[in-house]
Amino acid sequence: MTTYTFASKNIRKTWLLLGSFLILIIVLGWFLSYYFESQAILYFAVGFSILQSIASYWYADKIILAITRAKPIEHSQNPELYHILENLTIASGLPLPKFYLLEESQPNAFAIGRDPKHAAIVVTRGLLEKLDKPELEGVLSHELSHIGNRDSLVMTVTVILVGIISMLANMFFRIGRFGGRSRDNDDRAGGVLALVGLIAVILAPIAATLIQLAISRKREFLADASGALLTRYPEGLALALEKISQDQSPLRVANNATAHLFIASPFKGRQTANWLTKLFMTHPPVEERIRALRQMSV
Repeated sequence: MTTYTFASKNIRKTWLLLGSFLILIIVLGWFLSYYFESQAILYFAVGFSILQSIASYWYADKIILAITRAKPIEHSQNPELYHILENLTIASGLPLPKFYLLEESQPNAFAIGRDPKHAAIVVTRGLLEKLDKPELEGVLSHELSHIGNRDSLVMTVTVILVGIISMLANMFFRIGRFGGRSRDNDDRAGGVLALVGLIAVILAPIAATLIQLAISRKREFLADASGALLTRYPEGLALALEKISQDQSPLRVANNATAHLFIASPFKGRQTANWLTKLFMTHPPVEERIRALRQMSV
């Protein structure tokens, strides 16, 4: 599989997941409106999700920078870092993003921004100190690919959609106790609908979370492929991922809300190899990513 076909396959899978996510929202919203015989519920859910998405589009990057306490890096503070990124942006045709630094010893990085003109790359102190130049180029090309592929926007919208599904399910659980279509003197139909509603309440947030995590994992593979295409040296990113995964330094600012943004999971020592844990991981196993990168070099 070439870099081009690898990237194209992951794009198709990601859009399939997003389409499934939207279908899930529509089905749940329709069921709620049907059960309670009120189109207003569906209209409210759709309108609220749109408003939340718009707010996230404009302010998510600022919120993330504040949460992680990232500080801007000026060109004069680290010209070599800027020169590496400048060369990569010239090759990719993207504008130069802003640089931010986390005073953390764990080597890691992430990219944010609603579009290439309003983007930033955040790196840790450990990344700058522990990686060689080809490895640093690999990481920066990965994050630059996230910006070019609009991953930050996609993940932000996905997070909002997950919240909307959970809100709808919770609303149904609270209101459902007071009745719905059962008042039509059809207890059997009402009981079936109540059972289906209970299943939706239980499964909808789980399904939404799994879709969110799957999209995050697919985006990492896509960014790896796009980054390798940009540098023409997949081994640089593969070596960087090896160093990052082997480093056991903690990342104090990491939390469940931002973990999926990083190039590798910031929760060191908390992963196990069992299938259930892998199912809820925000990142694919590093070994799989390294294997895929090295297959591109063959």
